[in-house]
Amino acid sequence: MLGCKYWYLDTKIEITYNALRKEGAMKSVTRVQTGLRLEARLLKTMKALAEYLDISVAELVEGMALHAFEGKAPFSEETLGKIEALRAVYGLDLTAADSHSLTEDPQ
Repeated sequence: MLGCKYWYLDTKIEITYNALRKEGAMKSVTRVQTGLRLEARLLKTMKALAEYLDISVAELVEGMALHAFEGKAPFSEETLGKIEALRAVYGLDLTAADSHSLTEDPQ
């Protein structure tokens, strides 16, 4: 049986896909390939966080977006602490306040 790991506020729950299907907990979705352009230090931090959480960057982005769309915080205090440490490692000094004033350096 295939195992699936779900993360919610830093709590890992392992459950089989078959059990989820029986419970009706799995929803079928159609995913599309997209090319996102992200700030380099932000992407490095996100990749490291996804590795820490044992999920893909795509799953991290999906989870953050779904939480944001409902006005919910996607991370626990413990995970936020890890994010701060990773931000320091990768020199990520951008904040939400910077999100609407970013420009790209000419190549």
